[in-house]
Amino acid sequence: MDALLAAVSADFLGKPAWIWLSFLGIVVALLAFDLGVLHRKTHEIGIAESLWLSAGYIAMGCLFGAWLWWYLGPEPGMQYFTGFFVEKSLAMDNVFVISLIFTYFAIPRIYQHRVLVWGILGVIVLRGIMIGLGAALINEFDWILFIFGGFLLITGIKMLFIADKQPDISGNPILKFLRKRLNVTEELHGEKFFVKAPDPKGSGKLVRFATPLFLALVLIEFADLVFAVDSVPAIFAITTDPYIVYTSNIFAILGLRALYFALAAMVHRFHYLKYALALVLVFIGGKIFYNQFYGKLDPVISLSVTFALLLGGVIVSLVMTRDRELPAEGMTR
Repeated sequence: MDALLAAVSADFLGKPAWIWLSFLGIVVALLAFDLGVLHRKTHEIGIAESLWLSAGYIAMGCLFGAWLWWYLGPEPGMQYFTGFFVEKSLAMDNVFVISLIFTYFAIPRIYQHRVLVWGILGVIVLRGIMIGLGAALINEFDWILFIFGGFLLITGIKMLFIADKQPDISGNPILKFLRKRLNVTEELHGEKFFVKAPDPKGSGKLVRFATPLFLALVLIEFADLVFAVDSVPAIFAITTDPYIVYTSNIFAILGLRALYFALAAMVHRFHYLKYALALVLVFIGGKIFYNQFYGKLDPVISLSVTFALLLGGVIVSLVMTRDRELPAEGMTR
């Protein structure tokens, strides 16, 4: 018993091991409830269900943040909520790309939840690795924050000029690589990522084929990796505490993936939000340099400016696109 208590009390990345295990336990319980109870049977998720599910995840994220505020103090609590808000906002851009990927592969809504859930499992691992590496680099080389700040400034300015451009899914190098290396079916096979079918080379044997659902999953994971390159440095600009960075990241992504089905139906109404996201990156990148030269910016100011930029982007988008109709989905593979 003493050995067990010592193990859970041991320091891991600046926090006791038990606080990490508690967070992971909450995430596992949420996903188990989502998959094992709410979505044990495959069904199409409507907008109302998406909103309720997202509200549940957001409530859990806020309750966790309130506990951190009480346990660690006001400043870490404010950092958590700022990171949670920034990550959820930046991940909005990921929704646009996920919607394009599902449209390209003609994935019906009834199968999209399965892809997103498996994508979340990948996010939990990939973000953990990236945040761990980022924390190690900052701890060893504090000047790397300047690189993060410069990267965010350049990325934000670049986004301002390419906000109207959509990624070319068909020309994605990952997709080309997969199609060259794997046997891929032309049609979906329900929820299956892989199926067995006759060898196209005529050997008479059954060989494994990947389905378009698997290709969609890989591209979504790759898209999240690309977006993490922006969002992880952005949250390290708010705090360098790996625990707050990781927990705010994961809770924000859990809620956003649940909200996807509602957002995807209204994605055409948030055209100008991309410009607001670009300005958020520029602000956060500039804040890194301000912190290094003039002292730490008040977290309340940081949260207020970020919130004002994003709220402005949402309001302008809704006003400017109020007469815009939902575009027809030209689904193709």
